[in-house]
This record gives sequence, C-alpha cells and structure tokens, in this order.
Amino acid sequence: MNRSEKLLRICHLTVSYATELEGPLRAVDGVELALDSGEILGLLGESGCGKSTLAAAIPCLIANNANVETGEIWFQGSNVMALGENALREVRGRQIAIISQDPTLALNPVLTAGRQISEAILAHEALSATQRRERVLELLGEVGFVRPQEIYAAYPHQLSGGQRQRIVIAQAIASKPALLIADEPTSKLDASLQQDILKLLSQIREHHGTAVLVVTHDPASVAILADRIAVMYAGRIVETGTTTELFSRPLHPYTRALVEIARAAFAVLPARALPAIDGESPNPARFPRGCRFEPRCPDRMEICVKQDPAMFWPEPNRPVSCFKYGQ
Repeated sequence: MNRSEKLLRICHLTVSYATELEGPLRAVDGVELALDSGEILGLLGESGCGKSTLAAAIPCLIANNANVETGEIWFQGSNVMALGENALREVRGRQIAIISQDPTLALNPVLTAGRQISEAILAHEALSATQRRERVLELLGEVGFVRPQEIYAAYPHQLSGGQRQRIVIAQAIASKPALLIADEPTSKLDASLQQDILKLLSQIREHHGTAVLVVTHDPASVAILADRIAVMYAGRIVETGTTTELFSRPLHPYTRALVEIARAAFAVLPARALPAIDGESPNPARFPRGCRFEPRCPDRMEICVKQDPAMFWPEPNRPVSCFKYGQ
C-alpha cells in the first residue's frame, strides 16, 4: 500500500530513553499504526505502556533523552522524521495539533485566554488584530462558551478546569489541523466534564473533518468516541479493530480484561468493586523473553514463555499479537 493513501502511517517505530542505571528503556517497540483522514482512533493502554511517547513522536516532540532507533512516520505523504526544523514548525500547529492532558500547565498564567488563542493563530496566519479577535471569539463559541467575550478577557486562574481545557482545544483547532492528538484530554476532569470534552472532540471531527488520535488509559472514553481502537501494551500494539469489534469480540486477553473494566464502569454498580488486571506491566529495561503479557495472562500456554508472538490476522482487519491465533 502506498504510504500516501493514509493521513498518518507509522512504520516499525522504536523509541527508547537513555538512563544511567538501566541503559536504554524501549518505550515504543516496533509499532505499526495507520490513521485515515477524518477518523477517530483510540490508543488505549495502561499508564507506562508507551502511548504518550508514541503520540509525541508523531510531530517529532520526544524528550531530549529519547532516541528514535528505527522507523518512519509518514504524514500526508511526507516522512515527518526527514523534515528540517523549519518544515516541522509549519507542520506543528497548522497540520498536527496537540491537546495536552493538563491545561493548567499548557496555558500561560499571565496572559488572557483570548491573547493565547490569538498567538496560536498569529503563528500560522497573517491576520490583522481585528480579524484575529473575531476569529478567537468564533473559536470560543465553537468550543462551547456562551459568553465568549468574557472568556476572551479572563486569565487561566479565573477559569475552571473544564473551561481551561476548552481554551487549549480552541488553540489546537485555531488553524484547522488535519490531525488532532488528544493526550489523556479528560484525565484531569470530573465525570460530567469528561463527557462534555469527548462530545466536543466528536463535534470537531464532524464540523471540520479533523482526524483525532485519542490517547487514553480509560476504555470507557474510547468506547464512546473512537471509530477504531489500537490496544498498546509494554511498548507494542497487541490488537487493533473497530470499536464495535473490540467491545463485542475482544481477541487478545489484555483487550478482554480492559473491556471487562469498561463494562463494569458502564454498569455503575457501586456495591461491586471494579475488576482489575492482576500483576504489573513489565519493566521496559527487562522485558520477559516470551510474550510480554504472559506473566499476567489467564490464557498463557507453554510457548508464551519461550517465544515472542508475531502479529496474526484471525479476522480481516483484526491484527492481534497472541499465540491463540497462530504459531
């Protein structure tokens, strides 16, 4: 398949972090992933599985102590990793925008909300001050503010957590990017505000045709929002499928455990404790020899200890890394 046929195609990407005590830690290990224009893809997995590192690598914003060992990232037909710094600055913000998980840290406390959104517009568009103000007010209305003029003049400390997250989203969509990366966009919000932000992301896709990559540890949120889900464990994608497929027929034992957690959360049964996955994710400096999920897997077999499973295709468009589906 031609790489340019997908909006985004990640090819065998491996990213490691340099450490003094344990050597390189592979946060992302041989990941293959693709995203269509206008699609919402959920990247689901426990904390520490490499989701945020993978998301940061797409616009080449990984940490200073991180190193891309192998792989390519193709966006709109161009290898992002081969672009120079000037070309990357043009891609970031204008074509690929990021919504961070903590809006308090993302916003400048000494600038008004209107000023911060206006600066995001100014970075990519030559508009007059009057035109920028009109555009900011339009964006504030689009992200759900009833009185955009009041919010325009407000400072971050005068706004609630949900309002600050909407400001960050307004910044992100200011230049109408083709891809919006939302890294745990609801993790700092209470349950009612989480639903509002997820609905807003869906509306942005509907209004602008924006593709959205939602990075989350919460299976319930992607069940509501995503068209497809890629499940990540210990640096690797272990299963991919449509949201309907994954929640009706989870194939990988890890996916099945996540789905059970989501179903329990939707059931809202306070008298029962939510199910949990036994054990802990492996240390990326000392991955087990065989399947990385084997120590926690209820379906483990003898081969799981000895070999690392390849990706199998038990159903069309349903890749899964598990020996239950081949050897």
